[in-house]
Amino acid sequence: MFEYHGWITVRETAVGDDDEAGLRQIVDELRLHIAQMDSPYLLDLRWMNGEPFIHLGGHSNHRSSPDVVELFEHVAVVAPGSYGLLHVRDDEEPDHENEVRVLRLVRGVVTRHTEALLSPCIPTVEDPCID
Repeated sequence: MFEYHGWITVRETAVGDDDEAGLRQIVDELRLHIAQMDSPYLLDLRWMNGEPFIHLGGHSNHRSSPDVVELFEHVAVVAPGSYGLLHVRDDEEPDHENEVRVLRLVRGVVTRHTEALLSPCIPTVEDPCID
C-alpha cells in the first residue's frame, strides 16, 4: 500500500518577493511536468491569493506512477525557494514499512524524516492483525 498527502508553496527564491514573470515561467514549466505525470489521484497546481501551490494525494496498492517523490525533487531544482511537506506511507519500503515518512522540501533540499505523530503505524494508526 502506498498512501501520500502533501503540499508545496512554489517560490523562485527564499527571499519571498519573486519576480512575477520568472515565477510564472516556473509555474508554466511545472504545469507541463505535472500534466506528463498523468495521475489518477489528486495532483493540483493553482494560484491562490497571488501565490502558486501544489496539492497532491493518493492511495494505490503499490508505489508506482505518479512518482510524487520525484516531483518534490524536481520542484527543489527548478524553484529552490519553495517549501512543503509530503507524508508517505509505503508498507513496501525496507526498514520503514511500519512508519509514516515525511519528505521536507526547504531551500532546494528534500530530506526524509519519520513522522512521530503517526508512527509506528501499528499500533498508533491501526491495531495489529490477530490470527
